[in-house]
Amino acid sequence: MSFTYKRLNKDDAVLLLVDHQAGLLSLVRDYGPDEFKNNVLALANIGKFFNLPTILTTSFETGPNGPIVPELRNIFPDAPFIARPGQINAWDNEDFVKAVKATGRKQIIIAGVVTDVCVAFPTLSALQEGYDVFVVTDASGTFNTSVRDAALNRMSQAGAQLMSWFNVGCELHRDWRNDIEGFGGVLGGHLPAYANLIQSFNQK
Repeated sequence: MSFTYKRLNKDDAVLLLVDHQAGLLSLVRDYGPDEFKNNVLALANIGKFFNLPTILTTSFETGPNGPIVPELRNIFPDAPFIARPGQINAWDNEDFVKAVKATGRKQIIIAGVVTDVCVAFPTLSALQEGYDVFVVTDASGTFNTSVRDAALNRMSQAGAQLMSWFNVGCELHRDWRNDIEGFGGVLGGHLPAYANLIQSFNQK
């Protein structure tokens, strides 16, 4: 069986952060709250570090789902922000799809809450339209691990690649010689053990 390694390319990737909302975050049980928020912000800071076009979206934020996590608006103050009035699948929202297509990029990095709905539905829709989709599993959350595993299996079987935020950062970076302290600083800001590693390196 032939295999083509489709690796992330910082010049062809767009970051989609879907429904990281105050109310929906209370549903996440497959990660602890502190760990999960750290993962989400780590992915966001990686997107900022590599200057990825980033699109933020919320679902029915005037209802129980609540407003978007404010840190994401602070990290991406100029990013398109699509407040969907009711569509559960972000891909059903015309403005959201237009914003994705306007980037001209064919690789989608996606994370959201909840994994089995807010991530899975647009992932399957984008795959159907020919995009390469990379699902950031540890920046996406849902009710429990069995629900998560079923959702990830569904997306993987459809052709999505499953990644961690650390995995995303390293694949985008490619080569440590591109920037040691800058990229290391992003990692260290979210992984205490990596901060110790970088500190040790800087003391040489």
